[in-house]
Amino acid sequence: MKADVTKTEVTNTDTNNNTNTDMGVEVLGGGFVARQAARYFGARTDAPAATLVAAGVSDTAETSPERFGREERLIRRTAQRCREHDRILVFLSSAAGGLYGREGEGREDGTPAPVSAYGRHKLAMERVVADSGARWLTLRLSHLVGTQQNARQLLPSLVRQIRSGEVAVHRGASRDLLDVRHFLVVLDRLLALGVHGRVVNVASGTAVPAERLVAGVEERLGRTARRRFHDVPPETLRISNRQMCELVPEAREFGLGPDYPDELLDRYVRGGEPSEGGEA
Repeated sequence: MKADVTKTEVTNTDTNNNTNTDMGVEVLGGGFVARQAARYFGARTDAPAATLVAAGVSDTAETSPERFGREERLIRRTAQRCREHDRILVFLSSAAGGLYGREGEGREDGTPAPVSAYGRHKLAMERVVADSGARWLTLRLSHLVGTQQNARQLLPSLVRQIRSGEVAVHRGASRDLLDVRHFLVVLDRLLALGVHGRVVNVASGTAVPAERLVAGVEERLGRTARRRFHDVPPETLRISNRQMCELVPEAREFGLGPDYPDELLDRYVRGGEPSEGGEA
């Protein structure tokens, strides 16, 4: 099982999918989440003025000071522009174990215990955003899934490996999966409600063990693969989505619960597997 998502390079602040600087959602980035957000918000001007930073380091195994530095410079420039134009800066952080730690419950009001350079970097960037002087909203995301993902991201990677006959399984790992469509609904509603100055987890609240996820993909592809096990420190972290559901009651209609991961696999593997092309 490939446990990490792929890299998304930091883009220049002039690179966005919605250049409206007065109203509507401006999207920075050209990867999976940025493309999905650009399609969702399109040229809408009914949404509050906000800038979504969907460009940055997204590889949980990243350790490069250079890549971290590029993301920080982008965030600082974007925050300054948001402050000058009275836009809400939406920063996409992480709800992964790298930031919250490997066990317990990941809650926004808790004290994160980063166990990786990636987690420490994201937590530091949250502080940069909060201290920037701009109106801000930080969303700690679990693993988003959907169509047209990069081939190296979680589900497309598993599909490709299983079809090849051998799959890497990170024994001890688990992943909280969330449909990118549900992330966009949550973001839309938070902006419409004027929520800012807060950190919000955006997650399903259900952690799927690596071996169960691999078996689920195999079942839907109708084939099995030889497992290549890699033992990792056990992860029992459960990401709390209580605040998300309180702020966005519509989230309770997503079908969140123990069956939610299987429904995602039905949709994105059996119903039409994730694309193996495009950026992260």
